[in-house]
This record gives sequence, structure tokens and C-alpha cells, in this order.
Amino acid sequence: MAPEQLLNAFATLIVLIDPPGVAAIFLAVTAGFSAAQRRSVAIRASLIAGIILIVFSIAGAGLLRVFGITLDAFRIAGGIMLFWIAFEMVFEKRQPRREKQVEVAVHEDHVRDISVFPLAIPLIAGPGSISAIVLLSGTFNEVHERAALSGIIIACIGITLLSLLAAERLNAVIANSTRSLITRLLGLILAALAVQFVADGIKSLAA
Repeated sequence: MAPEQLLNAFATLIVLIDPPGVAAIFLAVTAGFSAAQRRSVAIRASLIAGIILIVFSIAGAGLLRVFGITLDAFRIAGGIMLFWIAFEMVFEKRQPRREKQVEVAVHEDHVRDISVFPLAIPLIAGPGSISAIVLLSGTFNEVHERAALSGIIIACIGITLLSLLAAERLNAVIANSTRSLITRLLGLILAALAVQFVADGIKSLAA
């Protein structure tokens, strides 16, 4: 297992989760909460999201087989979806969409435990990150490779948790212009990774 494979997996997942973006929404959703309440919500949301992603990293390939979907076909479909997310990031459309989703969810469904929904799902463990994990699990076949993928998930969730716990400080330090620049750069990286997923899928299907 090459180091660049691990780096690509980490980069893909951390870009999709977008800890600074999640932290900004976390502040809005937990407005009026005490520091202890915010800490509890952050830990619970991160733990639930981590479990969901690890489950998909283990069972993702099996689910594809159940539905008769080849990994190469899923690579192409997943790559296209990830490219669309990258497009939204580059043109600053993703964050407003996520904020609107959270606002509607909290208002319409009267969610009591926001750590489960909408924080854990779909902000941290959303369609993009789950699809990426299923895609990545197809290239991490051995037991030690699956363990490495789980380690990557835990590391990304850990970074996200730290971002949530330090959300107020991050919001004060990172200006909107800086956050916008970071989001666009990460979007470009994700676009390149998405194209690679599609290219690998097409190459395998054509072989």
C-alpha cells in the first residue's frame, strides 16, 4: 500500500467533510448552548459520524454486490457526484446549500438531538463522504489496508471534532475571504481526485 494512496484517501475525505465549514454551521445550530452543551453535542456528532463511515468502509463493497453494481461503475458515478461537489466548492455554492438544509431540517422536523441530525448526518457523514468511503474501500482490500482506512476515518473525524470544539475561535480568526480561498483550493483538489476516480473506472471497464 503506497503512501500516496493513503494521502489521497485522507485528502478526499477531509475535503468532503470540510471541518471549518462544519464548524461554522455548528456555531449557528448551537446558538444559545452553553460551552458544556456544545462540547457534548460535538463529541456525540463526531462519534456517530465516525461509526457510520467505518461501517460503510467495511460493508460498502458488499452492499454494491447485493445491488449488482460493479465497483468500476460506482467509481464513475461517485466520481461524477464528487466533481459536482467540487464545482459547488469552487463557485461557493456548497456552504449556502448546507446552511439552508440545516435550517429547513431544524425548522420543519423539530429535531431534538441535533448531534445526530443534521450534524452527524448529513453534514459530517453526508452522501459525498459516504460515497467516497465506498469508493476507497474498493482499493483497500486486505485486512491491514481496511484497518488503515479506518485509521484515516478516525483521523479525519478527530480533526473535525477539534474544529467543532474550537469553532468560536476559528470563526473569530478565519475571515470570510480566507475561508472562501481555502474552500476554492480544496474544491480544485477534490475535482482532480474526482476526475481520477472516473478515469480509473472507465479504464477498468474498457479493459
